[in-house]
Amino acid sequence: MSYTVILREIIPTDLPVFFDIQRDPVAHYMAAFTPRDPNDRGTFDSHWARIMADDTVINRTILADGVVVGSVASFIMFGEREVGYSIDKAYWGKGITTAALKLFLEEVVTERPLHAHAAKDNFGSLRVLEKCGFRIIRYDMGFAEARGKEIEEAVLVLEK
Repeated sequence: MSYTVILREIIPTDLPVFFDIQRDPVAHYMAAFTPRDPNDRGTFDSHWARIMADDTVINRTILADGVVVGSVASFIMFGEREVGYSIDKAYWGKGITTAALKLFLEEVVTERPLHAHAAKDNFGSLRVLEKCGFRIIRYDMGFAEARGKEIEEAVLVLEK
């Protein structure tokens, strides 16, 4: 099945969907670099209030056939512009994340270089990033709250 994927500005009614996505145990584990407690609504609300008020953060809601399925963002981390995304596990493997990230990179964030980080074992996310032109430039160790330990992460860059 093919989906029509669009991006739009985030609206308040999107946030409960994002919270539910964050709370999925499999998605939480794969994302790795997440809040310690994915079920803490207060921390979630505080985080979103901060990023929605930050002019350096660019967020979009991902819709597939008109349904809110996730979000994509660009932000500054360690002095570099990064991208990140989150999508409902029910929509993994359907090309939606790749389509959304391509739209985001073509229409919303054209600044280059862009960086991304993903757990080394998050093959789905690494594949999405590679399909969108990112390439792995190194591996680092980082503490993954979702896993309670340091893990290896891929650092990727998109230069063009």
